[in-house]
Amino acid sequence: MADKSFKYVILGGGVSAGYAAREFAKQGVKPGELAIISKEAVAPYERPALSKAYLFPEGTARLPGFHVCVGSGGERLLPEWYNEKGISLILGTEIVKADLPSKTLISEAGETFKYEILIIATGSSVIKLSDFGVQGADAKNILYLREIDDADKLVEAIKEKKNGKAVVVGGGYIGLELSAALRINNIDVSMVYPEPWCMPRLFTPGIAAFYEGYYAIKGVKIIKGTVAVGFDAHENGEVKAVKLKDGRVLAADIVVVGVGGRPLTALFKGQVEEEKGGVKTDGFFKASIPDVYAVGDVATFPLKLYNDIRRVEHVDHARKSAEQAVKAIFASEQGKSINDYDYLPYFYSRAFDLSWQFYGDNVGETVLFGDSSPDSSTHKFGSYWMRDGKIVGAFLESGTPEENKAIAKVARVQPPADNLEKLAKEGLTFASKI
Repeated sequence: MADKSFKYVILGGGVSAGYAAREFAKQGVKPGELAIISKEAVAPYERPALSKAYLFPEGTARLPGFHVCVGSGGERLLPEWYNEKGISLILGTEIVKADLPSKTLISEAGETFKYEILIIATGSSVIKLSDFGVQGADAKNILYLREIDDADKLVEAIKEKKNGKAVVVGGGYIGLELSAALRINNIDVSMVYPEPWCMPRLFTPGIAAFYEGYYAIKGVKIIKGTVAVGFDAHENGEVKAVKLKDGRVLAADIVVVGVGGRPLTALFKGQVEEEKGGVKTDGFFKASIPDVYAVGDVATFPLKLYNDIRRVEHVDHARKSAEQAVKAIFASEQGKSINDYDYLPYFYSRAFDLSWQFYGDNVGETVLFGDSSPDSSTHKFGSYWMRDGKIVGAFLESGTPEENKAIAKVARVQPPADNLEKLAKEGLTFASKI
């Protein structure tokens, strides 16, 4: 089998890969120079759709509708676009060995790919309950969500188990979004998580109380402070019950697990510097060895705004880090310079008729403002985070585009604030004055 050689290779076919490809095209990559190698069978797509509109009973999203870069209001890059640009889209191909010193990648099928410059965009894999040896965790209809194949299995299960019972394990991003999607499909949903409130990595108890109350109104049963320790299955191998640590047993036709992900860095162990679970990079996403870049979930990078080193798992950073790396590659080749990555952390979610955005850092004291009652007609409320006399983070539910821009500006500018009571009263008015 002859080696295939490219000037640039993007390893991974997720959001970062698609946005990097678009930037390569903008920068004038020549036909035949760039390849994307992906184990998925489809061209890069906007992954957030999988936990939202892909699962809706009406107005359902399907490919080719959500290929990148529609999620940020850009052009939709269909497979033909890559052909037109002379970009090799090598799909359904899993790389099992990466030899960075010799600039060689080897696939499961034994193909060899050579490159001059590599962008690592391998993303994350889901953490599975079977990784911890949870009894019965390999039963049928215990599902996870990361790739389009996973979403297809979940869609099939929803159809098969019409009006059935689902248990969602995990109270984070995926748990909240999938509980909502299952309820919209008229599935009976119980949500189980060990923490004292949902989404503890971001939400304060006050924010979480709104979502827990709102989900309860929508019919989601929330069970906190315990974990799934085992599963019972029918004779046909399908899950029938979830056993909890506190002794309760929940009937289940479908179980969906969302307990986090792990960055996919195993191929590069011992070949690049790592930090905080990711490949350590600089402000241009260059790794510790020449001609290797890392972007998205796998990159640990300098977060200039906070003078810190972080790894960020979110689609916004996946897009922006990919563009920054490609700009840096071309600037380096042309003897030019570009600015370091100066990222403002941004997270968002949509579920039911809710939509929140968060900008900045969730550290320090917090103040809640607005109407955070779960049965509010507007459910417009938010929170500020203060540290060292400045606002460093801002959260808003049901904001208008202008209001969301205002809270983003607050998080970026970090205006002084010391009177919590006054800030709670002013709420959004404070942001609009910045």
